[in-house]
Amino acid sequence: MPDQKEPSARLDLASLAPAQSKPAITAIEVIALSLSLLWLIAILFLFFTLDLGESLAQSGGTGLGMIMILLAVFLPIALIWVAASVARTARVMRDEADRLQGAIAAMRETVVEQNRSASRGVKPEVEKKIDEIAQVAKHTETALVSFASRRGMDMPVSERKAALPTPPRAPGQTEDQTSLALGVPSEDLREPISVSEFIRAANFPETTEDREGFRALRLALEDRNVGPLIRSAQDMLTLMSEDGIYMDDLRPDRAKPEVWRRFAEGERGRAVSALGGIRDRSCLALTAARMKSDPIFRDTAHHFLRHFDKTFAAFAEQASDEEIAKLAETRSARAFMLLGRVTRTFE
Repeated sequence: MPDQKEPSARLDLASLAPAQSKPAITAIEVIALSLSLLWLIAILFLFFTLDLGESLAQSGGTGLGMIMILLAVFLPIALIWVAASVARTARVMRDEADRLQGAIAAMRETVVEQNRSASRGVKPEVEKKIDEIAQVAKHTETALVSFASRRGMDMPVSERKAALPTPPRAPGQTEDQTSLALGVPSEDLREPISVSEFIRAANFPETTEDREGFRALRLALEDRNVGPLIRSAQDMLTLMSEDGIYMDDLRPDRAKPEVWRRFAEGERGRAVSALGGIRDRSCLALTAARMKSDPIFRDTAHHFLRHFDKTFAAFAEQASDEEIAKLAETRSARAFMLLGRVTRTFE
C-alpha cells in the first residue's frame, strides 16, 4: 500500500534542543538583589545611626579589623548570590528533565502507534507473494489439474504414492461404489495428495515464479487431511515474520529419520531431544517472549503443533527415510522444531 504513511519512530530532535533564552533577570535575581539592598541599607543605617565609623576611628582600628568589617558587610551578600545561582541552576535542570521526559513519552507513543499500524496495515511479504500468484494460478487451474491427471507411471514413486494412508473402505464396498457414492463430499472424491506434493507444499513456494510450488500448495489446501496443517503453518510463519523470524535463516542440527519415527510413534524425552536442533538464541528468545505476551501467537502455535504432530504421525507410517529427511528440511518442519523447543515438546 504505497499511499499508506507509517508513523516515524525517530525522536524529534527539536524537542531536545536547548530551550529559547529566557530573560536574564528572573524572580530569583530580583529576590537576591532585594535582599542585597536591604542588607546594605541595614549596614548603612547601623553605621551612621550608632556612630560606628567614629568609634572605629577613635579605636585606631588595624588593617585586620578593617578586613573583618568588610567580611561582615560583604560575606552575607556573597552567600545570597551563591544561593540564587544554585536555585537558578536547579530550575534549569528541572526544566531540562521535564522536556526530556516529554520527548521520551512522545517517542514511546510513536513506536506503539507504528507497531499497531504495522499489524493492521501491509501484509507480510510471504502472504503478499501468495496473494499475487493466486490470481495467476486460478487461470491455469484447469490445465494443471488435467496435466496432473495424465501423469504416467514413469514418475517417481514419491509422486505417485499418497502422502497419508487412505481410510479403509466399508465392508463389501468396491472402488467403483466408493467413487459413485451419493452424499459424499467432493473433497473425498479427489485423488489424495502425493508425498512429493505434500513436501513441496510444506515448504511453501520459493519465489513468485514457482508454479509447481503454488500448485502443490493449492492441492494441499484442498485436501481435508493435509489442509489444516498447511493453513496453520502459513498462519504461524506469518506471525513469526512480524518479529523478523524467517525459517530460511535457521540452520538446525539434522536429526536422523529414526528419531522422527520415534516421535511419530509417541516417544518423548531424551530419545527425541535431537529434534530440538534450533540453536539460534535470538529466534528462541523472541519466540519465547511472544509466546508469553501474545495469546493469539500462543494459540496459533499450539494449534500448529497439534496438526503437525497428528499429520506427521500418519505420514511416517508409509514414508521412507529419504522422504522423512526431505520433510524435515521444509519451512513447516523448522517452525515445528523451533516451537517444539520453546514449548519443551521434546523433553
